[in-house]
Amino acid sequence: MRLVNIKQLSLMLIIGGGLTACTVAPSRYQIHQDVAPNRLPSANEIKDITPQDIPYSRGGNKDYTVRGINYQVLDTHEDYQQTGIASWYGAKFHGHLTSNGEVYNMYGLSAAHKSLPIPSFAKVTNLDNNKHTIVRVNDRGPFHPDRLIDLSYGAAFKLDVLKHGTARVKIESVTFPKTDGSPMVIRQGCNIQLLALQNKAVVDQELAKIKQRYNQPAHIEMAANIYRLKLGPIASLTQCELLHKKVLINYPKAFIKSL
Repeated sequence: MRLVNIKQLSLMLIIGGGLTACTVAPSRYQIHQDVAPNRLPSANEIKDITPQDIPYSRGGNKDYTVRGINYQVLDTHEDYQQTGIASWYGAKFHGHLTSNGEVYNMYGLSAAHKSLPIPSFAKVTNLDNNKHTIVRVNDRGPFHPDRLIDLSYGAAFKLDVLKHGTARVKIESVTFPKTDGSPMVIRQGCNIQLLALQNKAVVDQELAKIKQRYNQPAHIEMAANIYRLKLGPIASLTQCELLHKKVLINYPKAFIKSL
């Protein structure tokens, strides 16, 4: 074994340290791997947000390239509707700037999307449990081919996504009237599905009942030999949600389905 004197050892450490500094680029994040925070969001932090009709940011809305893949930003978020996989991001990015220069708060209700203009607002529904919330889209990502949206930790908690890490979701743009000053609306209307049976006679009987009981339009849709009894169409999401609470008494498996 060859002995190395103190001077030689010191010189080797200095050179080695210099090489390491040159070959490893520093990260702007203090955490190497993303992790969950050490507490859950408070009720106030995940309180429903009120969307605003605001202009898109100057920053973060140009076409861009990540890992050799080109991404195109949509000209508008109006009429956007897509179904896919949602993931979430947390402590690694907390307190850092989003793609349009806002500060990322992992406990709030926000999201990252590859192509929606920012900032914009979208309704996200967890298709596995029908929980939904409105998020402010103000960041870019997730840059995985099988994922559609990255939710903030708070939004993922509210939609019950944290347990499995990902979830099937539906994203619907939130749009606003241009001139009449009426309240914010979701462009798509909705139905409330009450039953799904193979017995058409039973479904026909229920159809006659619900028209009288709820004084709302109703219809039957058939696909793959299954007859689906639906209340609607209903133009207002707010009206749909209020009606949904009423029908759960008689139809506990009823759920809202956007058009």
